[in-house]
Amino acid sequence: MGKLEGKVAIITGGNSGIGESTARLFAKEGAKIAILARRTKEGNTVAESIIKAGGDAIFVSCDVSDPENVEDSVTEVISKYHSIDILINNAGFSSGGIFPNESNESWNQIIDINLSGTFYMSKFVWPHLIKSTNASVINISSLAAQRGFSNNFFKLSGGAPPSAYYAAKAGVDAFTRYLASVGGHHNIRVNGIRPGQIITEMGTKGGKDHVFKKAFDFIQIIQGPGYPVDVANTALFLVSEDSRFITGEILNVDGGMPAKL
Repeated sequence: MGKLEGKVAIITGGNSGIGESTARLFAKEGAKIAILARRTKEGNTVAESIIKAGGDAIFVSCDVSDPENVEDSVTEVISKYHSIDILINNAGFSSGGIFPNESNESWNQIIDINLSGTFYMSKFVWPHLIKSTNASVINISSLAAQRGFSNNFFKLSGGAPPSAYYAAKAGVDAFTRYLASVGGHHNIRVNGIRPGQIITEMGTKGGKDHVFKKAFDFIQIIQGPGYPVDVANTALFLVSEDSRFITGEILNVDGGMPAKL
C-alpha cells in the first residue's frame, strides 16, 4: 500500500470497467483520482464510492473527442489538485459494421475517441506532467493493434471489431512509442497495455461472456477470461517505482497468445 502516495492521477473512462478498477486500485495506493468520462451518473458513483472508502476523488464530465472540453477538464483538475503526475488514457469505443460495411460516421467516431482522444488528453496534460518530478502515462490499446484474424477465427467468434478500431489502436501503439521518445528528457515514462479477453461492459456487450470468448479460449495459453483488476494491477506496476527503468513498452494482458493471427 502507498505506492502512489501524494500522486494525482487522471483516468479517462474511469466510470466503469478497466478505468473504474484502476481508479479504485490507485486510490487504495494513495493517489488522488480524477475520473474523466461522459456518463455523469456512473462517474459520480465511482468517485463517491472511493471517497467513502477513505480515498480522494472527483468526477469531471469530459468527452475526450472534444479538444476544448478536454482542455477545460484538465483545468478543472488542476484547480482542484494543483498538479498531475499520472495519466491513464483508457477511454475507448467500438461499434459498427465490419469492413467494408462501415459508415464514414462510425469510422470517424471510433478514431476520434480512441486515437484523437488519447492525443488531446496527452497534449493538455503534458505541461503538468513536465512539472512533476516523476510522471507516467499509460495508454490502453488492444490486441487488435497487432493482430489480424483468420477466416476460421472470424467464424468461431462470430465476427471481429470494425477496421476503425484496429487502425485506432495501432495508432495508439505508435503514439505511445512517440510520447516515450519525447518524454524521456522530462522524466516522463510512457507505456501501453493491450488487453485481451477482459470481462467489461464493452467487451461483453452487456452479456456474461466476452463477445469473442470462443476464439480467445481456443488460442489462449491461460484458460478463462481476465478481469479489469488484471489490467489495473499491470497499470499500477507501470506507473510505480517498481518499473522506473521501463518506458516505451506495450504489455499484452491477454492470457498468452501463441499465434500471430
